Amino acid sequence: MEESIQYAKQYLENLLSFFGLNVEVYATSSDNEVIELHVPSSHLNGFLIGQHGDTMRALQFMVMNALKNNDYEICRVNVDVADYKKNRAERVAKEAEAWVAQVKESGEPMSLKPMNAADRRTVHQVAGDAGLVTESVGEARERHVVLKPAADK
Repeated sequence: MEESIQYAKQYLENLLSFFGLNVEVYATSSDNEVIELHVPSSHLNGFLIGQHGDTMRALQFMVMNALKNNDYEICRVNVDVADYKKNRAERVAKEAEAWVAQVKESGEPMSLKPMNAADRRTVHQVAGDAGLVTESVGEARERHVVLKPAADK
């Protein structure tokens, strides 16, 4: 497991150095065997994150494929640049709390705008903790969450 973490860390550092960014990536492993790679803040944050996190997800995909192609034990990776994902999750959770309050007050289901898997996961968590029923519906980029009062089960 430690070998997987070290390989992923080194691979990402080498990728970043290709763009002229020589930083030390902070690497850990979570309980569910996902390698967490944290890139510190730099002058290239916007470039490395990309529009809506697209570049960051591409970096994550490249590291995962490198691990798979070299037969490492852990192949699931999460790359976060300058705590972008962490801050985004906090913003989405705050929005979700307002949506939950609105559904509880009205007693009516609410369809949210389409969002990526990480954002949907955050909404499911917040709504579930508040006692609402949630469901993801739609396909691909149109996938979104529907919040329902607990009585609608």
